[in-house]
Amino acid sequence: MIEIRRIEGRKSLSRFVQFAIDLYRGNEYYVPPIISMEVDTFDAAKNPALKFCDAVFFMAYRDGRPVGRIAGFINRRANEKYRTHICRFCWADFIDDMEVSRALLDAVSAWGKSLAMNQIVGPLGPTDIDNEGCLVEGFDQLPTTANCYNAPYYRAHYEAYGLVQDATWFEYRMEVPDAVPERHLRMAEMVKRRYGLRVFADTDAKHIARHWGHKLFHLMNEAYAQIYGFTELTEEQIDYYVNLYLPQVPLRLVRLVADENDNLIAFGISIPSLSRAQQKANGHLFPFGWIHMLNAMYRRGGTDTVDLLLMAVRPDYQGKGVNALLFAELIPEFIRWGFKHVETNAELTTNKQVQNQWTEFNPLHHKTRCTFKGMIP
Repeated sequence: MIEIRRIEGRKSLSRFVQFAIDLYRGNEYYVPPIISMEVDTFDAAKNPALKFCDAVFFMAYRDGRPVGRIAGFINRRANEKYRTHICRFCWADFIDDMEVSRALLDAVSAWGKSLAMNQIVGPLGPTDIDNEGCLVEGFDQLPTTANCYNAPYYRAHYEAYGLVQDATWFEYRMEVPDAVPERHLRMAEMVKRRYGLRVFADTDAKHIARHWGHKLFHLMNEAYAQIYGFTELTEEQIDYYVNLYLPQVPLRLVRLVADENDNLIAFGISIPSLSRAQQKANGHLFPFGWIHMLNAMYRRGGTDTVDLLLMAVRPDYQGKGVNALLFAELIPEFIRWGFKHVETNAELTTNKQVQNQWTEFNPLHHKTRCTFKGMIP
């Protein structure tokens, strides 16, 4: 018999996070999160997204032993924007037992129904910044820092529950070229002259946070406004992400594009892959996990892979070759760092404009992830 328990409090939520680490112990492709950071994501006192998202956490037990977990979210701003009554589920992990997955999905569905929701969709975190999609292809690939891994059987469990495929994302892996492709160099020069743009790096963490931080995330709000499930970041969220991420990112791997009036037009944020480092840390920064993380993040040669974490172009400049400016600057930096491989994050299959920009780099489509949806009975 399956027992479902509602999980509350940091100590219990740490066990919620630990469950997946234990489930995938020994799997060479699973990347454990840093437990304390993951728990912070679930803490309304730390994560401002939970001020407009209802949240619930469940774990499944059989004979007193944990066999699954799931989180439920209701993003009230997204439901208002899209005129929906959707309950999201995410951080769903379970043993290969239909009774367990059904009990977990039933728990989230019942919770959502109690709050007047009529649909369940997932895996989908509270906001677009969080985890999205169930891995359905690429089980022999390491996930990027921003994505997560799951076993092949998850899809069958969601479909057995009556959920159908909703959105789909592709991920690509490319080799770092020996030099910037000539076509990109020509395009970059043409775009700079035609539109009076400049591309630059700001290596002062305090200055980039103070002068560009809010502009960067406001631009993201504009550029991502029509993307699946996206809700514009609030000022409180922007403050949170500026303070959380910008001080940690190696700023030499960040490029900004501005016009003659210092208006931000585009940005590209890339980071060394932390996936292997997180595997070594195994969920903990202390006593030695932080060493692996710092080596990967800041030491040249610490990893041979760079993740394209976040890119955005202001809507009125999209399709005008602005991305070429970013790559013309970032590729030489990748070469100097000694990176051999580039990993994209998940890109919606409908976003052909983004996918077309990789054609010069012989992209390998190696991972696919999907969300699943259904009506709450």
